Amino acid sequence: MKTLELRDKTNEELQTLLLEELRSQFNLRMRKGTGQLDKPSEIKKTRRNIARINTVLNEKKIFSDKEKS
Repeated sequence: MKTLELRDKTNEELQTLLLEELRSQFNLRMRKGTGQLDKPSEIKKTRRNIARINTVLNEKKIFSDKEKS
């Protein structure tokens, strides 16, 4: 998932993506705990996707606050 793709999405779409990534992160952590995780790098990718989504959401919030002022 690229940042440019995320910037084109609406806030509602980003919130939905964030929720999906958080669920994915939870499932990966559970599989890691039970020893069923095949690719440990997926945890890192998911964490970074969550950070990207949060960054874009914050950017949009800051931009909209500046427009209102």
